[in-house]
Amino acid sequence: MTGASRISVVIPAKDEADNLAVLIPEILTALAGRDHEVVVVDDGSSDRTGAMLAGMRAEGKPVRHIRHESPCGQSAAVRSGMLAASGDIVATIDGDGQNDPAYIPALVDALEAAGPGVALAAGQRLGRTDGFWKKYASRFANWLRGAILQDGTRDSGCGLKAVRREVFLLLPYFDSWHRFLPALVIREGYKVVHVDVVDRHRRFGKSNYGIFDRGLRGVLDLFGVWWLRKRRRKVPVVSEITSTAPKAENVNV
Repeated sequence: MTGASRISVVIPAKDEADNLAVLIPEILTALAGRDHEVVVVDDGSSDRTGAMLAGMRAEGKPVRHIRHESPCGQSAAVRSGMLAASGDIVATIDGDGQNDPAYIPALVDALEAAGPGVALAAGQRLGRTDGFWKKYASRFANWLRGAILQDGTRDSGCGLKAVRREVFLLLPYFDSWHRFLPALVIREGYKVVHVDVVDRHRRFGKSNYGIFDRGLRGVLDLFGVWWLRKRRRKVPVVSEITSTAPKAENVNV
């Protein structure tokens, strides 16, 4: 087994049974030889996602099925998966199959090699396969976010990331939280490393998480994260003192 950490791969997905049927075996192949699990967060799907995942578990595959009773959105799905994960490192990947799981080992390796001062390895997409409007909106959003937050990340919306779970537990939660992970990790006093990745075309279906429904909210979230970072004036260095005071010596006078 290579790598010292247990890896949990979290997949937020809504009605992505056909894509998951291809994506999950790819993830298991990419992580062969490593201690790992796949956590699918079924965000209120109405397709055959449940039956497909039950079949994989019956075959002995290390796949878990976390289900939202009704759709709660991608941010909530990522958070549910992070909380349920048992790994030291949690990798995230979109459920539509556009993220290539072959890059997960590179993200995990980059995070482990960087040492404990680095808490996040963020994928940065090259050669985007999205449509014109989605690419334009994403490019503008990333430019605006970078200009305001100064987080050194050109593509915060890439679904491929690897984060130390212990640091994730420190982060504040809000809808669209997952799009600001670099800035939130930096707020806690940690650093971020980046790995270039290449997107793929979606095989089946259409996106369930759109772009225009998060435009105004995204701007509000951006200034909210800016405010959070400004309010964290100093990150304390915490240690526990376990030594005891020396005993006084008896002195005869």
